[in-house]
Amino acid sequence: MTTEPNTLETPSPSGLRQVWQRFRRDRLGFAGLLVVLAMFAVAVLAPMLANEQPIACKYDGALYFPALIETIDQIPLVTLVVHKPVPFRLATFVYKEEFDASRGDWAIWTPVPFGPREIISPPLEGPSGLHWLGTDQSGRDVLARLIHGTKISMKVGFLSMGIAALIGLILGCAAGYAGGWVDMVISRVIEVVTCFPPFFLILAVLAWFPPRIEYVMIVIGLTRWVGIARFARGELLRIRESDYALAARALGVRPLRLVFRHLLPNAMAPVLISITFGIAASILIEAGLSWLGFGVQAPEASWGSILRAGYENLFTAPHLIPPACIAIFVAVLAFNLVGDTLRDVIDPRLQTGPRA
Repeated sequence: MTTEPNTLETPSPSGLRQVWQRFRRDRLGFAGLLVVLAMFAVAVLAPMLANEQPIACKYDGALYFPALIETIDQIPLVTLVVHKPVPFRLATFVYKEEFDASRGDWAIWTPVPFGPREIISPPLEGPSGLHWLGTDQSGRDVLARLIHGTKISMKVGFLSMGIAALIGLILGCAAGYAGGWVDMVISRVIEVVTCFPPFFLILAVLAWFPPRIEYVMIVIGLTRWVGIARFARGELLRIRESDYALAARALGVRPLRLVFRHLLPNAMAPVLISITFGIAASILIEAGLSWLGFGVQAPEASWGSILRAGYENLFTAPHLIPPACIAIFVAVLAFNLVGDTLRDVIDPRLQTGPRA
């Protein structure tokens, strides 16, 4: 009896090293991974890269670390323990105006000593030695806003796909393992959701809610789970009758433990690839929503809002368009390269040698 070859080979723990070695040999995929890691580092360290407050400073005889603490405060629940001291957490306090070298004040500034919402120059100035990418229509530094826009894009991409993965894995595993009427109902739901164009569905849903980034992430997650569910369902259908699954059932392993402890880990390869491509799509969707005014709202910074400002001042300030366009293009390309390479190194039928 012959069996149909697997679409994707799920690497065992002993084979992860071989997968990583194949991934490293692919130059385009490895370059994409380095870009993704660099963007993630920029997102996490954004307060220490562009900030109107210094990394460390001495003010009125005391030492402070405002930008460093702001970076640490991004970790969930850390703000309950660590927070900026007075006066740096006061909205009315501007250290640049209070700085006095005669009393011994000093500061170690961030590489871009401007905040994303700080109005510091005349509007729509071109690139200069002070503002490398110029200023926007409100006189805010474009580079600072681009750096903090990276944090928004990474947050939207990862959190929205986290929501999508949670929904997709639960529904896909339920359909693939249970089969029968459960599979039929979930499959029909998947088909119905697939019929709607995701971007227009997101626009329709967001029209009923205030334009906030939290709603954008939730709505993207609620509309991007279909592909993950289909992959999870297909893999569970393939492996639920495998020898180790039958042996586990014979030993009395409960269904939930069998699915999430034994079957799902062996079905994650195509799901991870789908998530990687989904992050790229989520970044692009968020930029489009912000450009249309449904995403991140002023004065918060995002790549889409920077692009919108450039479009509104196309003939008077064309310098606003290239930075956001390049950032979006590089981010989407990098995640797509990582997903494409991950698919190639996991699928044994696509082993044609590394790409230049």
